[in-house]
Amino acid sequence: MNLKKWIALGLTGCFLFSGCAEQREQAQAALENSQQENRYEATSFAMDTVMTFTIIHEDGEELIIDAEQEIRRLENLLSVTMDGSEIKQINENAGKAPVRIPTETLELLQTSKDLGAETGNAFDIAIYPVVKAWGFTEEEQSVPPQETIDQLLPLTDLDDLILDKENSTAYLEKEGMAIDLGGIAKGYASDSVKALLKGKGVESALLSLGGNICTIGSKPDGSPWKTAVQNPLDANDYVGLLEISDTCVITSGGYQRYFEEKGKQYHHIIDPATGWPAESGLLSVTIVCESGTKADALSTALFVMGLKDGLEYWRTQDDFEAIFVTTDGEVVATEGLKDSFTFEGKDNDFTYRVAER
Repeated sequence: MNLKKWIALGLTGCFLFSGCAEQREQAQAALENSQQENRYEATSFAMDTVMTFTIIHEDGEELIIDAEQEIRRLENLLSVTMDGSEIKQINENAGKAPVRIPTETLELLQTSKDLGAETGNAFDIAIYPVVKAWGFTEEEQSVPPQETIDQLLPLTDLDDLILDKENSTAYLEKEGMAIDLGGIAKGYASDSVKALLKGKGVESALLSLGGNICTIGSKPDGSPWKTAVQNPLDANDYVGLLEISDTCVITSGGYQRYFEEKGKQYHHIIDPATGWPAESGLLSVTIVCESGTKADALSTALFVMGLKDGLEYWRTQDDFEAIFVTTDGEVVATEGLKDSFTFEGKDNDFTYRVAER
């Protein structure tokens, strides 16, 4: 493993579980040393992904348990498949009756609707029936007939998700509609865990929810946390390094989940306007934002929108920054990152520029 690849793995704060015995012993020794400095790490599986928590606090062991319990609570609340979840009940009652839901779920659904409207429906939690037709919720994927897509698209209008704050209910007006919070739930979970830990006195922590990075404060020595922005063309490489403190970094890309059929590759990020995988000229979008909820949604939305429209949207906002990697080999970082993002993609023929407001 070359030095560059080793750095890319190490800077994310995740454990290296595979490899030779010597590497495992070194990792264990590092863990024991870090625990002596009130640094605790744990890895678990939830929300269909691997999550790693790194907490610097004298009560770190107990706090990690608290964080994991909060994740489990949110998974039960927001899952589209788990029995008893309000989201599943809403979907099962589409076109039939409103479903009473907790205020927390109602507010997240409203946030999802608002972000959908702001981005011209590039973010759409009601796209689930189309995603399911492609098989991305199943074990096997295939290209659905255009006729099927045409029949399902009318079921993806967020205006048909009716939220009643007074009665705390949600209702999908058309039978066959279904919502899925997979594009925002992990970001929301990172915000919830971050708030929980801060409320218990944590001043330094790194949370990795399936690669969604969220930090509390800075590292114990006062320096910023560092995380790598992956090269979408090489899972063992990266296009740059970000220095961050008390913020979230979330990436969406067509390289994360895809299948091939008849020599063509199809990824999981569906354009709500067409019902087909987005062809926006982008390989990935990374959002840097204090809100993990917003970062999660916008990483998908801006990927669908493409570089030009994504930058135009960014210029209307003042609470997030972005890094775009295009299909023609350009890495574009918004100007708020010029002092915290270090471009490292020269070895792979990427070019780099800063986008100004």
